[in-house]
Parts: sequence; structure tokens; C-alpha cells
Amino acid sequence: MTGDGRSRRSVLAAASVGALSALGGCVDEGGVLSLGADPEKPTVAILEDRSQTFALTGTPKYRATKLAVEEINRDGGILGQEIDVFAPDPQSDNMRYQDLTRHAIYQEDVDALWAGYSSATREAIRPIVNDHEQLYFYTTQYEGGVCDRSVFPLGATARQQLGAVVPYLIEEYGDEIYTVAADYNFGQLSGDWVRIIAEEHGAEVVGEEYVPLDESQFGSTINRIQSADPDFMMSMLVGQDHSAFYEQRLASGLEVPVGTSTNMAQAYEHLRIDPPALKDVYAGVNYMEELPTDRNEAFVERYHDRWDDDGYLNQEAQNNYFSVYVYKKGVERAGTFDQAAVIDALEEGIEVEAPEGDIALDPATHHMEHNMRVAHADENHEITFDAERKIEPAFLHDVGCDLTSEDEQTQYEPDAFYEEA
Repeated sequence: MTGDGRSRRSVLAAASVGALSALGGCVDEGGVLSLGADPEKPTVAILEDRSQTFALTGTPKYRATKLAVEEINRDGGILGQEIDVFAPDPQSDNMRYQDLTRHAIYQEDVDALWAGYSSATREAIRPIVNDHEQLYFYTTQYEGGVCDRSVFPLGATARQQLGAVVPYLIEEYGDEIYTVAADYNFGQLSGDWVRIIAEEHGAEVVGEEYVPLDESQFGSTINRIQSADPDFMMSMLVGQDHSAFYEQRLASGLEVPVGTSTNMAQAYEHLRIDPPALKDVYAGVNYMEELPTDRNEAFVERYHDRWDDDGYLNQEAQNNYFSVYVYKKGVERAGTFDQAAVIDALEEGIEVEAPEGDIALDPATHHMEHNMRVAHADENHEITFDAERKIEPAFLHDVGCDLTSEDEQTQYEPDAFYEEA
């Protein structure tokens, strides 16, 4: 950031207060109205849901980001400067996300942005991010395919998660698959990836359904799964309403093993729902709180010491946490908070000691390689891990995404895989 940038932020301080009030009360966790960041400090925006639909998954994302910033500030900050935080609650509302993103850029002049759980949120704010070349970290595991100069999607992609769990279940159970997924772009594109990965391994999708996000009754779906009699099913169900599937699965006597890229690691269904509803659910994950490593156990302890009322440290929260350290390394390498310079520095490649293990940023795609595992819930919902391996974000390489040589603002879909194959 330049001195002029700080000055502009100071001039707009009064407008910041008015704009925040107009947004309907941007309140932090302590119930205090956030009046904007300190104009003299480098500032990051944390726009993560702490109420409404996505509060269960968004609150740990917010808290883990705050934890990382607090740790960095205690250790002297970045380039000797303490980092300030702008963090109103977007309340799981995409229009509010758009307003807050504009506010973060125009009034707070933020140096980096963390924002959003859902892909719909990401796509709602990405045009704003692109218009202003705002450095943006999106950390939810997602459908994959974003190739964008300003955006660093550091969660695992569907190709990485499903590439871990689908082949594992084909080997364990057989080659006939039934897919049930949320009816929006994430679920639909994940369903496409299940078909692609199944074909690569000589398997077949024998049925698929896409379920509205507000649906909580799965009796008809369960009947159709039973009639199809697959070897296993793949679930990309999301949110509170969809979690009802597992109790209804148990009540119906449906014993088909379930693979997933969404459940357990995000909304901790294995802890929120009584056993044995999640018996024989297998998730492709880069992280879960239960990972039995010394590094992760120390991280979990720090997190729960800081947030002693938190229920679970989810996969996205870990992604938020390590991504702040990725950002710190980028700024230090650039020697400045200037966003274009930081993006250039990140595109040289960054390695980080994350709670999930040592991982690296892929310069060409702005994605991470991840330590992918298959997490299995037994009849008591105890979690064990198998089939650990590093998986790179290969799909974007396959379709020619190279942000180090050409700027793009594209989201590639699985069909592009066939076009390149």
C-alpha cells in the first residue's frame, strides 16, 4: 500500500461509518458495531458468515483467520507492522456480501480479502474483486476451475477430494455409483467430476439426483437408491437441511456405503448426529480436526484455547488459517503490501507448514497441492484415515491455465477436461 492509499482511507473514514450503519449493523462477535479499520495500519477483510444459513461453517473460518492474524501480530506483524482487521458479518446474504466487498475495497482500502463459504458467494463478489484487482483468498473446498489473476482458491478442489475418495471406494466396494448432490453449481459440477473419475476407473454412475438446498425430506431419494442397488453412493449434500439425509438413511435401513466431499470435514455431522447414522461414510478430505499429528494437535489446542465455545475446527477453518501465513510470506517476499507485487511474489511459489502437513502453492493456477486422505466414520462415529497422498490441482494445468504468463478471469468446467483430453 502507498502513503496515498492510507491518506485516501483517512479521508473516507466518515463515509465508512455511514455506509456500515446503512448495511444494517455490522456487528462483531462481542456485539460491538465495527466502525472500520485503522487507516494507518495494513488491513485485511474477513467476510465470513457468523449468522444465518452458513454460520455453522463460516464461524470457524472467521475465528481461524483471526487466530492467525493475532499470532502474527504477537510475533511482530508483517514487515514490522501490526495487521488490522475489518470483519463485519455478511449474514449468509450474497447481496450483503457485495455491499461489504465494495465497502472493504472503497472505504477500508483493504490489502487482502478473505470472503465466503459458498461458490455462489464467490461468484457474486468476483466481478467486484476483478474490477479492482483486489487480492482475494477463497478457502472453501469447491468445484474447481477458477483461473483468475486476483483470486487464490486455496481449498481442495472437487477433483482433489473426489480423486481421493471415489477410486478408493471403487476398489473397496465395486463399480456402480449413485450420486446425490446439492442443486447448484458446486453440486452439479461435482456430479460431473464423479462421472469423469468413475469412467477413468472403469466404473459407472447408475443414478444421480440434484436436491434443492432447502429440502430436508429424503424418503423418495432413499427409495430410488434402494431400487438402483448401487455398490456405493456419492453425497455432495450441503447445509443444515441436507444433514437430515443421514438420520433418514439410518431409519430406512439403507446400508449402502457413502462417499462424500462435503460431509463431516465441514459441518461435522459425525459429531452433531447420533451414531450410527454416519456409519461407513467416507470423506475425501485435506483436513479434519481429528488428524492425529503433533502439529495438528497443537493447532487444535491453540484454536480451542482462543475460542472455548467453538464446536469444531472444520476443514475450511484450517484453510483460512494457513492461507494467512501464505499471505504473510508473499508480502515479505515482495517487501511491500502493494497487491500486484504480492500477487507476483505468490506466483513464485510458496511453501507452508499447515496443520494438514507441508503443502505448496501452485504458481500457475493459484491453487494448493493438498495432503488428501480418506476419512472413515465407524458405527460409533470414530474417525480413521487412510490412503494419504499429495494431489496437485492438475485439472487447471490440463486446460492450460497459467496465470504466470497470461491473466485470466475464467472458471473452467469439467467439460473442458474432455475438450483437452
